[in-house]
Amino acid sequence: MADQPAVSTATAARKPAFGALRRFFDATELDTRLLGMLGALIIIWLAFNNLSGGLFLTPRNLWNLSVQTASVAIMATGMVLVIVTRHIDLSVGSILGFIGMVMGVTQAEILPHILGFGHPAIWGLALLAGIVTGAAIGGLQGTIIAYFKVPAFIVTLGGYLVWRGGAWWITKGRTVAPMDASFQLLGGGPAGSIGFWPTWAVAAIGCIAIVFLIWLGRRQRRRFHFPLRPIWAEATLGALGCAAIAAAAWIANAYPWPIRIAQRYAEARGIPVPEGGLVIPHGVAIPVLVAIAVGIVMTFIATRTRFGRYVFAMGGNPEAADLAGINTRWVTVKIFILMGALVGISSAISVARLNAATNALGTLDELYVIAAAVIGGTSLSGGVGTIAGAMLGALVMQSLQSGMVLIGVDSPLQSIVVGVVLVFAVWLDTLYRRRAN
Repeated sequence: MADQPAVSTATAARKPAFGALRRFFDATELDTRLLGMLGALIIIWLAFNNLSGGLFLTPRNLWNLSVQTASVAIMATGMVLVIVTRHIDLSVGSILGFIGMVMGVTQAEILPHILGFGHPAIWGLALLAGIVTGAAIGGLQGTIIAYFKVPAFIVTLGGYLVWRGGAWWITKGRTVAPMDASFQLLGGGPAGSIGFWPTWAVAAIGCIAIVFLIWLGRRQRRRFHFPLRPIWAEATLGALGCAAIAAAAWIANAYPWPIRIAQRYAEARGIPVPEGGLVIPHGVAIPVLVAIAVGIVMTFIATRTRFGRYVFAMGGNPEAADLAGINTRWVTVKIFILMGALVGISSAISVARLNAATNALGTLDELYVIAAAVIGGTSLSGGVGTIAGAMLGALVMQSLQSGMVLIGVDSPLQSIVVGVVLVFAVWLDTLYRRRAN
């Protein structure tokens, strides 16, 4: 009985703390699932940093991690819409490899004979050919799914085999290289980054955009007589968003060009090299900017357009969507067209990073893309999913892969970990939906 007052006091002390935390989440309206995933990401980073002797949380590794994540993150934004409508796409990795071969052959073998080597339009035409090819493949698969009533699982499983074989058939197994010099910028690297001051300019624009969106949201709430968030909550959200952007910009600028590349750059332009060597920050990589731009556009499509509303209505209740007059078959075709176009963009980034189109390009990418969407909160039961969550899920998946490579985990064990994480994420989603219901 002597310990009873102490227990009661401790319990009473915890209640105000939990109450304050709950009031904070209620006021800011933060997505607790996204916060949980962000917490898991931080734990993963700290664990790998400890196991790697401090190598994981370095500007160099984090910069490379952002570039490696870009391709999967772009495809994951499209996979959200596919899964939300209760479909699946198992063919994205094979389509990526097929499109990579198309773009490689276009810019390395076809266009130079037509326009001449080094023509400034080659990279743009090759990129356009890849995106159009992806949209056409997506449209073909979507039409079979929507109008011929073949399950998406079967259609895209067939596509997984067909397009992987097609990638080999285009060049009979040859690797196509090198790529156009301008096209290579899409892959990142010293030349494919925007530098110190442009990075801070982009960060400033991002902060201004956050403040503007918070102001616009408050204005819309007042216009339609919705409850307003407290001013302190709005200010906290703005400060957190701007701090995250500033931290990302600082990390990008903290990673300098390799010494020899910086030296050759200085020699070619007659720039004197200081005694300690020339320090040129990378800044944000172009593929990361492309991924961010795609994420913004896809978020707008998913949340602010009629098409996006139709997608989530179909996922929530397909029969009701049909009865409401939504052309569900045509919407399904458009979803797969969009998915194919996004795969085309991702393929361009992957090919540019390698400076080559290979037959192995995109192998197992479909698993990482699906896992990223599911880990990001997209429900396999349909009707639920966010673009931001999928992109964060892609970062989680790439962090796991990069961390395991950094500490020397064998490739088969990496696949085991990815599989376990995917099953665990689906299990968590099932628990969350049960509690929500």
